[in-house]
Amino acid sequence: MRLILVRHGDPNYEKDCLTELGHKQAEITAQRLLEEGIEEIFSSPMGRARQTAAPFAEVSGIKNVQILDFMKEIRYGREDDLYNQDMSPWVGTDRMVNEGVNLQDPDWQNFPLFVDNTATVDINAVQKASDPWLKTLGYEREGLYYRNIRKDDSQHTVVLFSHGGSSTAFLSRVLNIPFPLLCASLHIPHTGITILRFDRTPGKLSLPVIELMNDGNHLKKLLS
Repeated sequence: MRLILVRHGDPNYEKDCLTELGHKQAEITAQRLLEEGIEEIFSSPMGRARQTAAPFAEVSGIKNVQILDFMKEIRYGREDDLYNQDMSPWVGTDRMVNEGVNLQDPDWQNFPLFVDNTATVDINAVQKASDPWLKTLGYEREGLYYRNIRKDDSQHTVVLFSHGGSSTAFLSRVLNIPFPLLCASLHIPHTGITILRFDRTPGKLSLPVIELMNDGNHLKKLLS
């Protein structure tokens, strides 16, 4: 199986929709994704992700966009002080890198940044739901890896439209990379594309291969 992750286009966060630029990005991304042989479309329930998925659903003829509630964007900050930039995982991990903190620490949830932070609650929710969803696609988690429980070795390609934070949480779980380390090293651009390839051999236990990471080359068309 090939799993394609796509971040939403340029957003209006207040209205949870795409800007004019975001719609243009989504249309260009739709044409780019036609190259990938995609068979199923999944999306976060949030408006900006669904609007990014819509052009591809139209041009591909795959009308059924399946909604994954667990892939909605993560929050950050305390419940009574949401989106306080001092508690942003991206701002905070950049600060920790500058301080020399080991972002590979498996006990990262006890870092001051993540204690009492809604981000931690939402990251855990994404990661808890990721494995049951992957099992429906034919890959069952065993320890650190995934066993192919599909009946044949046919290739199957799906796309998931979501967000920078929830995608980072998902990748952290699937690739066994601590979330803070990915926050510091993976800044996903709008409509950035990442492709994971799961082994096609029935019964095999393996780790997904990163076929493409964080690619935004299709957006060069907006500059030409």
